[in-house]
Amino acid sequence: MPDGPGTGPYPAIKAVDPAFPDHVVYRPRDVAAVGRPLGVLLWANGGCRGDGASARLLLEEIASHGFLVVAPGAMLTGPEQPMPAKDPDLGHTTTADVLAGLDLATKANAGAAPYAGKLDLARVAVAGTSCGGLQALQVAADPRIKAVVAFHTGFFNDDRAPNTGMATSKDQLKALHTPVLYILGGPRDIAWENGMDDFERIAHVPVFLADHPVGHLGTFNQANGGSEAQVALHWLQWQLYGSQQAAAAFVGKECGLCKDSGWLLERKNVGKP
Repeated sequence: MPDGPGTGPYPAIKAVDPAFPDHVVYRPRDVAAVGRPLGVLLWANGGCRGDGASARLLLEEIASHGFLVVAPGAMLTGPEQPMPAKDPDLGHTTTADVLAGLDLATKANAGAAPYAGKLDLARVAVAGTSCGGLQALQVAADPRIKAVVAFHTGFFNDDRAPNTGMATSKDQLKALHTPVLYILGGPRDIAWENGMDDFERIAHVPVFLADHPVGHLGTFNQANGGSEAQVALHWLQWQLYGSQQAAAAFVGKECGLCKDSGWLLERKNVGKP
């Protein structure tokens, strides 16, 4: 599927930018047109791989609503990329690589156009999927993070690591200090049990679980990232900008997602907008 500009008011692009070495960025084509500094989303790739284009449709959609998204790695898949091998080597990223995106954004904000003074470093979130979701949950301990979206992920009960050299533990959930959204794909999602267990264990911060029967790959390959992109976008708009319209997707008995029979929902400490 070709790249798209997203459905938001600011047509988005995917780019390799010298201001963000070893990362792929997604942003409005015309940053100045947004009229406010861009919120920042750190992204952690599925499989903890080095393909910063693996979630391009979803990330282009989020960027089109006035966000800068920073993903570690390179453009290894998608339009204009060579047909991958049957078992392509997509490299490997670390949690530190994901967090490095925020340090690069901080430097870019103090540098030259188009980013100079155009990034809102008080509105930073982290998100990721599968193994990348675990990286996102680890990055979430950083005090600069204000919101988390964890797609198709959850820590293993036996503290098993999905990748060599990655230390994970359910105890790391205790370091969460912001509201967290889990998006799971039903029992066919291989991370479903882990994610459901994470939700049960979290009691100290607001947590919302949105579950729908799409499996582990979610709606990432659908146009504009499908329904999961919209749920994540509403979470970011609520948590980072206080949008009451976005909050309505999650709050109250008549919440927007509550009215959609395709989703099964659980929530704790998710109150009024």
